[in-house]
Amino acid sequence: MYARILSYPEDSSFFLFGPRSTGKSTWVQRQFPPALFVDLLKASVFTRLSAEPDRLGKMIPDGFSDRVIIDEIQKIPPLLDEVHRLIETRRLRFILTGSSPRKLRRGGVNLLGGRALTLRMYPLTAAELKSSFDFKRALEYGLIPPAYTAEDPRDFLESYVQVYLQEEITQEGLIRNIGSFARFLESASFSQGSILNVATVARDCAVPRKTVEGYFEILNDLHIAYYLPIFQKRAKRKSQAHPKFYFFDAGLFRALRPFGPLDAQWEATGPALETLVLQEIIALNSYLRRRYSICYWRSKAKAEVDFILYGEKAFFAIEVTGANRVREGDIAGLKAFLKEYPQAEAFLLYGGEERYYEDK
Repeated sequence: MYARILSYPEDSSFFLFGPRSTGKSTWVQRQFPPALFVDLLKASVFTRLSAEPDRLGKMIPDGFSDRVIIDEIQKIPPLLDEVHRLIETRRLRFILTGSSPRKLRRGGVNLLGGRALTLRMYPLTAAELKSSFDFKRALEYGLIPPAYTAEDPRDFLESYVQVYLQEEITQEGLIRNIGSFARFLESASFSQGSILNVATVARDCAVPRKTVEGYFEILNDLHIAYYLPIFQKRAKRKSQAHPKFYFFDAGLFRALRPFGPLDAQWEATGPALETLVLQEIIALNSYLRRRYSICYWRSKAKAEVDFILYGEKAFFAIEVTGANRVREGDIAGLKAFLKEYPQAEAFLLYGGEERYYEDK
């Protein structure tokens, strides 16, 4: 078990959302050992509380002063009304975990009327793994905890795609046709790190465009994908406006992306490297509460920078390449960006061992 960076409110309730298998349940049980743990994946508990949500209060002893953890809260949306009541009447503190608030919102319930913060958990980060971080392994298999630590991570990732991304999402009633969704996931993997073209994905997987738009919305709601908007603050010239698309983990992307003898290695490793950098940025931005807007930049002349971080006190432009030597073309996008935004600090992350410094 690696120490996670996630911080939490000491004296109030909170939601903890994040993709499946990122370690939410493990973290809350180890972080709060005296807490009362209510596992909605357990059939008997799910059945009782689905039938009578107010039985939750009877499961909590009088005078109980520690936290109450409800795992997979999205499975019983009406349970939130009882949680709300218990917060008000018994001053209890709850930790409510789940893969997404999507089902809660669609169930017509509010997220405790602002009485609980919403936190997110992400795959492991290099900052958490420290000396245990293995770059090559992370690039190949990602940083979802069971994939990173498994003897055979391919088995886990194949199961993740088959059982969760296909079967379980179907069982939850989010999609109707598992075959169409499976084709969509494969087609979407070719958009990794690219400006999203929904019409192209729909054509490639032979699924109606409206259906594909709904699939992309599901990926977003379940935190399975990221959509980076284009950076346009005070732009001197109008830029292309479509978002870039990324599955949330490099290993998941590689498990979804078909690869054969006719495919060049860089076609997978390039987007995987970008993804690995992005997932680190997004996780640390959340955990450390930096509140940066994370975007990409592309000019009308098609000069591009992978990631722009923009906040009150910082403005960074980051380009990523796997090359072990720096070439002029690698920094062309950064130079174009600095002409538009000279206030920014620019960084090139590359595969070599030496550091270089260059004036703007």
